[in-house]
Amino acid sequence: MNVTDTPAVLAEGLRKSYRDQVVLDGVDLRAGAGEVLALLGPNGAGKTTTVRILSTLVHADAGAAAILGHDLRREAAAVRALIGVTGQFSAVDDLLTGEENLLLMGRLLHQRPAERRARAAELLERFDLGDAARRTPATYSGGMRRRLDIAMTLMGRPRLIFLDEPTTGLDPRSRHIMWQLVRDLVAEGVTILLTTQYLEEADQLADRIAVLDHGRIVAEGTPEQLKRRIPGAHLRLRFPDGAALEAAVSRLPEAVADEDLALRVPGDGVKAVRDVLARLGDDVPVEDLSIHTPDLDDVFFALTKAATKEQRS
Repeated sequence: MNVTDTPAVLAEGLRKSYRDQVVLDGVDLRAGAGEVLALLGPNGAGKTTTVRILSTLVHADAGAAAILGHDLRREAAAVRALIGVTGQFSAVDDLLTGEENLLLMGRLLHQRPAERRARAAELLERFDLGDAARRTPATYSGGMRRRLDIAMTLMGRPRLIFLDEPTTGLDPRSRHIMWQLVRDLVAEGVTILLTTQYLEEADQLADRIAVLDHGRIVAEGTPEQLKRRIPGAHLRLRFPDGAALEAAVSRLPEAVADEDLALRVPGDGVKAVRDVLARLGDDVPVEDLSIHTPDLDDVFFALTKAATKEQRS
């Protein structure tokens, strides 16, 4: 098997409990090399526990996993040499400068002095931290601290990076900068396992999404595949006056009234638009028409609500 054919992450039946609390209840995951797999779920769903197990920080009670072809239990040292982990809370040392944080990480990775100095300079430049290299992170903004945190993770050139809620607490601009950094890493062939509560983040970045709820994977697929699982696509038509709205209601009995002289009609795509306009005819003026499809918010709430009902039944 070629290296490119080897899954970056392959987990089967992962289980983890703390006393009487089941945190993971048979989790299966697979991520291909060079992909972004987003693990999506509410607080307490088991996302961080999954990352801690796959990054060798804790042992699963049951199940098996391999990282880039290396068995998680038997080859933990080899796994650690290939991965990087960035948590939702920055791990930088506020008593050191930004540059010193990177150099310390290089020493911990047993890099030669010249190699770690060159790598630190490269990452400071890449992450737009050159001007702040001699300052302590206590003076950094939240976005700068998070960029330094990821730069420290990259000192060892990992092939798989776990990003555990990396944009928590960041402002929108800093979040978008982080998204671009993730895209750049993937373009270089790095695999990303991303945990997040931000649905837009998963939609923007992920090749595949696994929805985790109460320790179980309740759905998995591409963002588009998940969206197609949820009904609710509709056309929204807005009319110039009450007379036009009343005429439309008589010709579209399946329509549901919306605010602002508008109707919702079930349907999606060009064919549905043509059909609705044909039924209205030329004598019913339409001021505005838009197509609405379910987004990841709809998917998330529908799937986690269904999982909760199943747990209670």
